[in-house]
Amino acid sequence: MNIDLFDFELDKSRIALTPVHPRDQSKLLYLDDNKQFHNKIFCELPTLLNAGDTLVINETKVIPTFFEVFRLRGANRSKIKVNLIKKISNNVWLILAKPKKRLIIGDHLLFSNNDNVIADIISFEKEDHIKIKFNIEEGDLDDWLFSNGQVPLPPYITSKRNLQDNDKESYQTVYATQNGSVAAPTAGLHFTNELISQLIQNGVNICKVVLHVGSGTFTPIKVENVKDHNIHSEWCYLSEDAALLLNKTRSNNKKIIAVGTTSMRILETAVDDSGNFSKYIGDTDIYITPGFNFRAADAMITNFHLPKSSLFVLVCAYYGINDMQRAYKFAIENNYRFYSYGDACFIMKDNNV
Repeated sequence: MNIDLFDFELDKSRIALTPVHPRDQSKLLYLDDNKQFHNKIFCELPTLLNAGDTLVINETKVIPTFFEVFRLRGANRSKIKVNLIKKISNNVWLILAKPKKRLIIGDHLLFSNNDNVIADIISFEKEDHIKIKFNIEEGDLDDWLFSNGQVPLPPYITSKRNLQDNDKESYQTVYATQNGSVAAPTAGLHFTNELISQLIQNGVNICKVVLHVGSGTFTPIKVENVKDHNIHSEWCYLSEDAALLLNKTRSNNKKIIAVGTTSMRILETAVDDSGNFSKYIGDTDIYITPGFNFRAADAMITNFHLPKSSLFVLVCAYYGINDMQRAYKFAIENNYRFYSYGDACFIMKDNNV
């Protein structure tokens, strides 16, 4: 399956550099199961859901992981840009660093002179990752990162503008509680507390799961055949209570709606061939491409993704390649905003793909 099937032209003016305020005033493109497209506003989401339906949200919380640090080697120091990518254990992290060529094993990275926060380079790993160990323990380290780190916005935003004070709030869902992501589950950015309360009052169930978004979410597919792409692995958790709620929803013939590709990935990881859900905790490297047998969700909410990305491949698998390309063309013609800070779409599953 050639990667060019998942390409499309997008004018740079359609890439959202800032979010909409209030959050739920972003556009929502409703893709129904008859392959008709409808322009809506995200605050109209309750009109698409019924009492007894279950909305699956990812509670992961973005850690401010971007820093400008100093490399210390003897009396010499050099400025380095660092992105924390994945927590390995306690105070050990994988990072990406620029320029990497200035670093060797044993170098010290000074994150803060005032707080004496230093990390030592332990090893160089695959995919340009570097393993470091901080000189402070996990609990104190998390608090320090949230207080001092900068939001790891995607490069297609930071290449166009500087970070802003409100990005720390804007690039976080209102229901984020579980520290661990280096990128936001962006479909959830459109929800307000008031909208969630309205959904609950209408009888919609809220199912909470966790998938910590890794840096691989930004990795483009570089192979000609999409099936040959090596997907990133991410840690996720679906509780026993969540599994019971999902199974009850299914037995009552109500709909399960995945909020985001992250929720979809954990749902498809935790469901069996009969459509029954079980508790799951651990890594998932599930790779969803056209021909995948979806068993978990009747619909999904997601933002508009980059061409030739594993996320666009996923939504094409869910709704059909040609119809998703039509939907994206419709979105572009109707001035929808794309990517992390952009608008959303509500996609009904195509049971024929």
